[in-house]
Amino acid sequence: MAKLRGNIRYRFRSDEHDVNVLLEGDASWVGDRIRELGLEGVGWSMPIGSEVQATNTSGLTPSATAPKGELDDSPIGAKPTDMGPTPDPSRIPVVRRPIGQLDLQAELDALGMQIPVRPDTIELMEALDDMDEPLPVQGTMSVDPMAEAWLRELLHLVVREYGITALKTEVIEEVASKKLGNREGTALKVWLESLFGAGKLVKVHGGDATGWGPSPGWLKGKF
Repeated sequence: MAKLRGNIRYRFRSDEHDVNVLLEGDASWVGDRIRELGLEGVGWSMPIGSEVQATNTSGLTPSATAPKGELDDSPIGAKPTDMGPTPDPSRIPVVRRPIGQLDLQAELDALGMQIPVRPDTIELMEALDDMDEPLPVQGTMSVDPMAEAWLRELLHLVVREYGITALKTEVIEEVASKKLGNREGTALKVWLESLFGAGKLVKVHGGDATGWGPSPGWLKGKF
């Protein structure tokens, strides 16, 4: 909150507790209200009402007769000095190949990149069982601190080891239901929705399935 100045908008929503908070005003005033409500570390803020300033105007200044914030659209006499060198098409490499002959995997290998591999549920279960029990999540907004800590460990594992940004609800249930307070089916979905409403998870819609991924702040244990 201290990084934002001027007028800001703060938003927090929790479907599980039927809470919807919206605050707008000066950053210091909004910060005081957040502390009074005990909402520090949850929700999100953004600046509002900021005046947009023109950038990259090639050193041109607004005309004295032009309205504030607008550039004079009268003809420009001198060429801007920061346009860069004249394009040289002969320096652009030409690559020709028959349609459909691009070996994408070979190109990725040449760049040292790998296509993310979807983790096997058995591997995830074994990896989770081999982990030391994490410390419960701190914070008054956590409904089940221990279950939330295990979910964070699971999502941290798939992001770090497999490069996957989200897991389907069914995969989370199969891999970690026992560590998530034996939540299954609707109970698990409602709990995940509450974490999404608190800004701890992101929801990914894909076809007939819903995936859940960690927000960066929550993954780092900031809230």
